[in-house]
Amino acid sequence: MVDTVAFGSVPTKLGDVLAAVTEEGVAATAFQDDPAVRARIASRLGLAVADDPVRTAAARAELEAYFDGDLKEFGVAVDWRLMSPIQRQVLGTLFTTVPYGQVVTYGELAARSGTGVPARGIGSIMGSNPIPIIVPCHRVVAGNGLGGFSGGEGVESKRWLLTLEGHLPPTLDWDM
Repeated sequence: MVDTVAFGSVPTKLGDVLAAVTEEGVAATAFQDDPAVRARIASRLGLAVADDPVRTAAARAELEAYFDGDLKEFGVAVDWRLMSPIQRQVLGTLFTTVPYGQVVTYGELAARSGTGVPARGIGSIMGSNPIPIIVPCHRVVAGNGLGGFSGGEGVESKRWLLTLEGHLPPTLDWDM
């Protein structure tokens, strides 16, 4: 059987969130669903695209439940193939040790991951995370504030996700 990638998306307050799912699991997510994004992800994976809504059903259902505030922990399989060994170690540590509604600083994650990567390097790894939301890079913050975020509308998307998870209090204009 030839490995392929299937795409599915869900509408959210942050736009259409796209999931790229291989036979192994979710290999990428994006804050935008358009043909160019799908083509870029398929190219990075080196895989042909399959039209397989059944394969993407679990990822779509979990993303929808997360954005509705009903899912606290993703159970879908993750395909780590787009990550280097260092990225895999740092993002894997994040994935397994920072639960819904909690945050960790770049420096704390650097120490936890045991990679020797300094805090600034952790920020670069978060910015290159191919599976945001499911591998929750939005939960990594600066010691003196939110820090950056490369997904969606940048730091405002990070703020929205942390508000959804209850880490930040809702503002007067909060609209889940």
